[in-house]
Amino acid sequence: MTDSAVSDAEPLHASRALRAARARAVPCGRPDDTPADQWNRAAHATLAAATFGLSPLALALAALDWSGHLAISPGKCFDLATHGWLAASALPVRSSRVADDADEAGLTVYAGHADPRFVAHAWSNWPFCVYRDAFLAVQHWWREATRGVPGVERHHEELVGFAARQWLDACSPGNFIATNPEVLEATLRSGGANLVHGLRHWLDDANALGDTVRGTRARMAQPWLPGRDVAVTPGRVVWRNALCELLQYTPMTPVVEREPILIVPSWIMKYYILDLQPRDSLIRFLVEQGYTVFAISWRNPGAEARDLGLDDYLRDGFLAALEAVRARCGEPVHATGYCLGGTLLAIAAAALARDGRHDVLRSVTLLAALTDFSEPGELGLFIDASELAALDALMWRQGYLDGAQMSAAFQLLNARDLIWSRMMSEYLLGRRTKPNDLMSWNADTTRMPYRMHTEYLTQLFLDNDLAAGRYCVDGRPVALSDIEAPMFVVGTERDHVSPWRSVYKLHLLTHNALTFVLTAGGHNAGIVSEPGHAGRYFRCATREPDAPYRSRHEYVSETPAIDGSWWICWCEWLRERSTGEVSARTPEPGLGLGPAPGEYVLET
Repeated sequence: MTDSAVSDAEPLHASRALRAARARAVPCGRPDDTPADQWNRAAHATLAAATFGLSPLALALAALDWSGHLAISPGKCFDLATHGWLAASALPVRSSRVADDADEAGLTVYAGHADPRFVAHAWSNWPFCVYRDAFLAVQHWWREATRGVPGVERHHEELVGFAARQWLDACSPGNFIATNPEVLEATLRSGGANLVHGLRHWLDDANALGDTVRGTRARMAQPWLPGRDVAVTPGRVVWRNALCELLQYTPMTPVVEREPILIVPSWIMKYYILDLQPRDSLIRFLVEQGYTVFAISWRNPGAEARDLGLDDYLRDGFLAALEAVRARCGEPVHATGYCLGGTLLAIAAAALARDGRHDVLRSVTLLAALTDFSEPGELGLFIDASELAALDALMWRQGYLDGAQMSAAFQLLNARDLIWSRMMSEYLLGRRTKPNDLMSWNADTTRMPYRMHTEYLTQLFLDNDLAAGRYCVDGRPVALSDIEAPMFVVGTERDHVSPWRSVYKLHLLTHNALTFVLTAGGHNAGIVSEPGHAGRYFRCATREPDAPYRSRHEYVSETPAIDGSWWICWCEWLRERSTGEVSARTPEPGLGLGPAPGEYVLET
């Protein structure tokens, strides 16, 4: 049996990638591990498991750096003391007036309506306005206290500010029954029924969390199931190995553009983020526009895949799927990568260009994908040597990083909206959040192999090897400046995972034709931005080859916003770079690999 047609029953370790990984694997850890190393790693893994993969030492070092430098900065201390005294003295007067007024001292206590937690009119009534304004004043004081302390390392400053924000968010008056007027009003109106409903919701969530921890989470618990409610665009699995499946979608037009599209999703997520319901499916939209569309569906690895590395995902993932697409279509490919899939695509495009294979890719599209990791945004809070040592130890014990652990980190980045506001709505007000397809997809988590994730965090996030020209493929470094194929790059305005300012840095690393789009929304909602979606807009500008650099500030100020979906703009861009039409290509039904969405997407 070949790698390109692994049977449905064949285990993961049967592939070439896994055979190579097993040859590299060592039962107790790395090949050069001594007994002392293994002992150290076991101790670190125990601590990391208790702290959910976070390093308490990283926070302790940051706190020591901040507090020590604050102690020897009398000017900063005086400013903070003055600010605190003015806020405290102005608060009683301030709370008796309209929320947006400024007090006589010129000090503005930050208005409640500026924070979505306090939008209800009841927060303007006494004594709740006092609770609100006192909390917001303390929040502002801590924001000032954790910034601008001379001598503090930037990463430590951001980490202390993040920790202070988490603690304050937990202490918000909106989180407690006695200090939340909305909850008190709902309790009086319903006779306490809201609290009964909230308790039921909490018990349901606690049971679901217990099932996840025990590894018994049922697929049927999801309201939207792949192949039934989402991921329903017709197609077939046309190729499979033990790492991924290749899906080809059934054409919906009699003729299609000559060059096919190959979509490379991130392995941190299920691919059907791009094929939700028909109304918001990017894949279906492309098929309806007359393109032959292929998509990679990654397998959900377990502990047996612990030694799969980035080179395996490149060689046996993207590059193998690319050859399968070219064998079926015989044309260059419009390659499209989302999130980490975009990073992988950028590496592959640079490697292909280095090896003189410029004719393989007709174009390269990167959706919310980082190539320069020097400023990874708030996600960088979890990326330093201490944090990576803790995470490495945790993954070493498990053999992978679990999706629930990754989800917890992303929730911490936006705890106000994803944790505390949800808790108030569901547990105190008793209002169950109505699920949607995107929420269901977000709960369908995946795992990442130990070695691959360690390499990704160390070589790309921590060392920034790709942008620096140090990242090696087949033992030789690759450079993004070698890429000659035109590029279409999308950043989203409110992206916590791939900040658009960092995505924009690709302009500094390449010299080819590059069209950059900045769209409304976040990391997911900004990409799933179908035509007709209210409130959507985007900016689009193209840098011609070897044109001078234009800063991101100039880009925003000089590029007008366009109402609507960037999907339409991208589709026109692809059509301009295609070379004509051919008869529609229908996926062969006789391969015996089954219909889309395939089997790997159903693995939990």
